[in-house]
Amino acid sequence: MRILVTGGAGFIGSHLTDAFLARGDEVAVLDDLSSGRLTRLDPRVAAHRASVADPGAMAAVIAQVRPQLICHLAAQIDVRASVADPAGDAQTNVIGTINVLEAARAAGARVLFASTGGALYGKDAVIPSDEDQRPEPEAPYGTAKYCAEQYIGLSNRLHGTAHSVLRLGNVYGPRQDPAGEAGVVAIFCGKAMREERPVIYGDGTQTRDYVYVGDVAAAFLAAAGSSAAGVWNVGTGIETSILTLADVIGQVTGRSIEPEFGPARPGELRRSALDVARAAGQLGWKAATSLSEGVASTYAWVRDGGPDR
Repeated sequence: MRILVTGGAGFIGSHLTDAFLARGDEVAVLDDLSSGRLTRLDPRVAAHRASVADPGAMAAVIAQVRPQLICHLAAQIDVRASVADPAGDAQTNVIGTINVLEAARAAGARVLFASTGGALYGKDAVIPSDEDQRPEPEAPYGTAKYCAEQYIGLSNRLHGTAHSVLRLGNVYGPRQDPAGEAGVVAIFCGKAMREERPVIYGDGTQTRDYVYVGDVAAAFLAAAGSSAAGVWNVGTGIETSILTLADVIGQVTGRSIEPEFGPARPGELRRSALDVARAAGQLGWKAATSLSEGVASTYAWVRDGGPDR
């Protein structure tokens, strides 16, 4: 297949391009390089610097690449940034998705959209949350992602497309910035290596569904092999607290993790875990990497200096 990955020079996107290349696909990337890096990409990947928020640039790249499939990962991903600037978040995550859908329609391409499971279902959701759970996001980021999902559903109804949505848990693994503001696994691994105390915002009992980036790439490949439109959670179904995560990182690294505690951040959920039965039944996909295995891989990458490839 000819595949275009938006946000393909990013953490998740670069792993996805590697996975498609490994199975023999022709892959191109569109990325504005605001956080992505071209050095993460295999030399065989054709890279185009453009923003999904620019409809003209989007259309030009898609007309040149002529993809059969577009994996749309380009996004504003920081919950706190969305609280500070909801309009900017919507510009990328809503308008950007509409631009992708319109360009895909002109090219006759199918879209797989990377949405959020962790920020979508809300504080009163049943845990683990399945795809039929009513979304009640607590921050503009989750709201924008859900709005983008609605445009994808509208496209399927209005134009007869078969676009699909993958609702991701908290993705972690190599190439996630250990010095960034998001990505607690990589951040804690970096702190452990430097023998520094990580900061936990809140009391540490808040939970997330941590899913390894290689498993997420496998979920996209499984969805690409399905011709039907769908909405699928992509996680482990396991609820893990920040305190438990810190203990696992301590055990894997052999370092004592003694966190500091700061105030809870606005817009962040207390609990989150995803029911992944639908992805198992419809796509034959299930996460294969345990938290300790994924943490070990992430820590090894951090210890080796965080190479792009």
